[in-house]
Amino acid sequence: MLIFDAHLDLGLNAIDWNRDLRMDVAEIRAAETTLGLTDLGRQTNTLSFPELRKAEVGLGLATVLARIEQPINHPLGYTTPEACYAVAMSHLAYYRAMERGGWMKMLRTRDDLRRHATAYREDPARTPFGYVLSMECADPVLDPEQIFEWHENGLRAIGITHYGPNRYGGGTRSEAGLAAEALPLLKNIEQLGIVLDMTHLSDRSFRQVMSSYGGRVLASHQNARKFCNWQRQFSDEQIKFVIERNGVLGMACDAIMLQPGWVRGVTRPEVTLERVADNIDHVCQLAGSARHVGIGSDLDGGYGNEQTPADLDTISDLQRLPDILRKRGYPEADVAGVMHGNWLRFFAEALPG
Repeated sequence: MLIFDAHLDLGLNAIDWNRDLRMDVAEIRAAETTLGLTDLGRQTNTLSFPELRKAEVGLGLATVLARIEQPINHPLGYTTPEACYAVAMSHLAYYRAMERGGWMKMLRTRDDLRRHATAYREDPARTPFGYVLSMECADPVLDPEQIFEWHENGLRAIGITHYGPNRYGGGTRSEAGLAAEALPLLKNIEQLGIVLDMTHLSDRSFRQVMSSYGGRVLASHQNARKFCNWQRQFSDEQIKFVIERNGVLGMACDAIMLQPGWVRGVTRPEVTLERVADNIDHVCQLAGSARHVGIGSDLDGGYGNEQTPADLDTISDLQRLPDILRKRGYPEADVAGVMHGNWLRFFAEALPG
């Protein structure tokens, strides 16, 4: 079944992790084994372009990602906005190179989306991965006016924070609210029609966005706090806000968002894809329908299958979800909606004509 995956950090994997995503997953794992790369996430990658095709992931959001982090203690952290801008632009340059090579296709408009979905259904073996450009953390936006340049470059979705306090506000594992420059940035994002990704906002920042932003929202890779009770997940109130604003929430496959008490590098996966289905169920119950939930796997988002559900080896295992949902009584139309239809409908409305 066709999958629309609303959160794939392909640029991070290709540039920051120096992976050739044209290779098979097994080849990338073997290369990292030969090189003796043993950091968490190495030798355990779950995706590449051939694997996306095998998994029937034909469309999705591809990110550019770099964040301010003054203590130099994380490979994603940079000390200046200019460095963040340069890294994010390198991710975009990679996507452009992959377009030239026939592996990717940027989807800027709803017509692009419609044509690509049709092409993929007709000939998935020959159709490149169709992507909507997203930014995870707005630190690469040099100032609120510079978002217009990013929009011109194809940016159609953005989350303004990531982990900790960032330039535009508080993110995951912080109690900070929005920074002063966030308000003009949000105004410009709304004016441009860029979709705001609510993922990674601190609770305080989330509440402030609720009262200050009137544009379209989504949550690209976001599970429920009910099953894993810490700030990275959404409370029921936050889930309902996205639903009420006619948004969609993408269910993520990071064990840290699924398994209570997860400690990176220590805990072993015990949850399975059934827990992802639990999160799907929960959003459907809150919404009263299956129209507001999709997939936002976050696979290879700085980790590998040492930090995914126990029954997920590669992204192809997302194809287990349709049968799990069918066994729970979901009709076929709702299964298709979760796997791709809800995101296709959302972006058919949210992208420019």
